[in-house]
Amino acid sequence: MVFDYGNEIYAVDAEFGREGFAAVYVLKSDDGAAIIDTAHRGSLPIVLRALPGFGVSSEDIKLVCLTHVHLDHAGGAGVYMERFENARLVVHERGARHMIDPTKLLEGARAVYGAEETARMYGALVPVSPERILTPADGERLRLGERTIVCLDTPGHARHHLAYFVEDARVAFTGDVFGMNYGELASCDRQGIVPSTSPVQFDPVEMHRSIDRIMALLPARIFPAHFGEVRNPALAAEDMHRMIDWHGRVAVDADGEIDAVREQLVKHFEDECRIQRWPFRSDKVRALLAPVIEMNAQGLVVWHGKQGKG
Repeated sequence: MVFDYGNEIYAVDAEFGREGFAAVYVLKSDDGAAIIDTAHRGSLPIVLRALPGFGVSSEDIKLVCLTHVHLDHAGGAGVYMERFENARLVVHERGARHMIDPTKLLEGARAVYGAEETARMYGALVPVSPERILTPADGERLRLGERTIVCLDTPGHARHHLAYFVEDARVAFTGDVFGMNYGELASCDRQGIVPSTSPVQFDPVEMHRSIDRIMALLPARIFPAHFGEVRNPALAAEDMHRMIDWHGRVAVDADGEIDAVREQLVKHFEDECRIQRWPFRSDKVRALLAPVIEMNAQGLVVWHGKQGKG
């Protein structure tokens, strides 16, 4: 599936996990185009089929911008760079070494999912030549034809996280730091934003700061990697701040015990179902959110274990 959000901003469903889970965004200018996040390597042929419909050729791709190097965002980076010969890879300085040598990324995924499932989900990871990598400073501006992309150091989900603000369109591509957007949960005034506190670098203080920093730029829309356009960033920020605080309290109240954290997260999302008027019964919401509840619980246990350790 492809999506046209206007102002030459497009998305391709990466077909990772389930429909409408991971987006590969395409930003077009008068002199080339940028891709924001690549998802897994299996997304490349899907993107290649979609590009002509956007009026973009492979040669037009000048930037491949990663919000962070988790494999559901960066697993395809190496094969994208092989295919898009005119492109530079944009990545946080903390993540660049993992693009040059993705061995540790692969080992981390295998530790979580096992070798067989990791191979099925992500396939082989292809290294990127250091000469093709850009590591912008916080606040650095990249030119894409007539468009300017501001790179923002935005920790909270991961310490190697960048958000990208497109000045002329006043839109922000926010990776995972501004939450995950579940279109299935959209109500009349809200979209289904939930935080991602997955292991191992969740930091609620930094996540609050990053959201506030993005909002200080007065974005008209935000585009989380999971998934699609959020048209009311101010309301989404309000929901995110509340849920981040709630997630932190869950971890503390459960004393970092994984089963108790899971149980409390289920109750939390049932409360959110009422607050945000999500149009599903709680059992359906629970089924939809089961994967993020599990990953968030694991991340909260890790975060709780770090507290008081300096």
